Amino acid sequence: MRVGNWRIVYFIGLLVLAAILCQSRVALGWVLLMVMAGLFVSGMIHDRILNARDLARLAARFYQAGIDRLTGKWAGKGSPGTEFLDPRHPYAGDLDIFGKGSLYELLNAAQTRDGRALLADWLLHPASPEQIRARQTAVNELRPKLDFRERVGLLAAEAETQVRTDRLIAWSQRPLALKSKAVRGWALALPLLNAGAFGVGVATGQYLPFIVTVVAQSILARTWRGRVRDATRTLGSPARDLKWLAGLLRRVEEERFETPRLRELQAACVRDGIKASEAIGRLARLYDWLESRQNIYFTVICGWLLWEMQFAFAVEAWRARFGPAIEPWVRSLAELEALSSLAGYAYEHPADVYPDLREGTSPMVIEAEGLGHPLIPDEQCVRNDLRLGADRRLVVISGSNMSGKSTYMRAIGVNVVLAQAGAPVRAKRFALTPVQIGASFRTMDSLQEGVSRFYAEITRLRDVLKLTEKTPPLLFLLDEILGGTNSHDRRVGAAAFVKSLIQHGALGLITTHDLALTAITSEIQPSGANFHFEDQMSEGRMSFDYQLRPGVVEKSNALELMRSVGLEV
Repeated sequence: MRVGNWRIVYFIGLLVLAAILCQSRVALGWVLLMVMAGLFVSGMIHDRILNARDLARLAARFYQAGIDRLTGKWAGKGSPGTEFLDPRHPYAGDLDIFGKGSLYELLNAAQTRDGRALLADWLLHPASPEQIRARQTAVNELRPKLDFRERVGLLAAEAETQVRTDRLIAWSQRPLALKSKAVRGWALALPLLNAGAFGVGVATGQYLPFIVTVVAQSILARTWRGRVRDATRTLGSPARDLKWLAGLLRRVEEERFETPRLRELQAACVRDGIKASEAIGRLARLYDWLESRQNIYFTVICGWLLWEMQFAFAVEAWRARFGPAIEPWVRSLAELEALSSLAGYAYEHPADVYPDLREGTSPMVIEAEGLGHPLIPDEQCVRNDLRLGADRRLVVISGSNMSGKSTYMRAIGVNVVLAQAGAPVRAKRFALTPVQIGASFRTMDSLQEGVSRFYAEITRLRDVLKLTEKTPPLLFLLDEILGGTNSHDRRVGAAAFVKSLIQHGALGLITTHDLALTAITSEIQPSGANFHFEDQMSEGRMSFDYQLRPGVVEKSNALELMRSVGLEV
């Protein structure tokens, strides 16, 4: 603001000085020259100050987002990732993987379309043990690299919106629109011949050569207009996004990595001895020159010089050389963004541990000590233990309303998702063999589709059962199983379904309000275990400690809850 005001004062002062010196043409000329030079220099300084101010604001927002995550105020302020949510996915909708306040929103620091999509894919599809270990090692190296991750985050903030790298890849794979070296040579030669012929015409009065070159140039421009525009208007990424992408790649290229996977990703950003940032920077400059033809003072000259055709050929030559490398560059950058997202989470949650991933001949197991839900702030998170394995394939959780049954199961599922994505988990100790998750928490009826809640649930259970036909073994998480039917049918149907899952090699947990279902644990081999959550009444007020206890719950709070909201019971 001050620089802008001083520019106005400077301009007015020089005008006053010009008025005083108006009788001297020489003095007036010098004053006008000073005015132009001063405005030019002060304009450059003003632009730098404005750019620095904008960068400072972006940095403030970036750091404020980090503070919000640490204080638990981040929900609804980031990217929910709902574009990646498939309603038929076996657990994404049930475990809050996407949406406001979701796991994806908490983790995501990627700004390119491919980076976001890759992080979502990691959360939706478990990796192999080898991939998980490679990611853990990379995340562990990136975790303390604050300067690197913060700079990448600030560059992402400068982009303002996600960069459509998918469009850039699609553009790089299109057939070349301009290949003819002869036409490119004529496009370069004809404007020069035209200028020379005009000079000859002025000197000799013979304008026929000039007319011939003008006609030839016009025919060339009209004949190739379609292919030229096809080459210059199909990129789908403005020069600003290309510059941002080049800057991000440059930051990656400058960093020193020790982890094999990170070094492989870094090495992939080079082609023919030229770094990806340099190549993308060249492309950005070509498009900058192309956009300059839109300058009102330059339009006529650009038309005469066949400006668009010249740079269209240059862009196509760039694409012929570097086009095949764009997808590997973008994929490498996407993986670095996804790893950086996990590393940011690891840094902000230093007490979280990397899971002990067991495989091979190890018996199937999921064990945890001090297990908490990653989406609940640490100071509010109540932790519990878990043990599932070959000798205990089923745990039935009973308990009163709002006591924590569903949250406990979601904590298990979300931590398994984190573990198999390569991230730390919210626990003091966590061990597991590879599993796939099948969950049923939020089955809803649909008026449009003519589907009842019960039918929606049994359809979901059918999909969960189908997962047992695949590998690895299934971890099932079923909340209030068959709650949409009568007690007798629920008891018979739930027992038969759970037994079928166990017989197919699955293991997991179910929750229930119907205490008759707790008998299932003694009807299977090996036998399962019952645990429960409960409430406490003190001075007429109900409270919960969210602690998991062995055995079947012995009381219910449904009537007390009804009375607490004013219903007469």
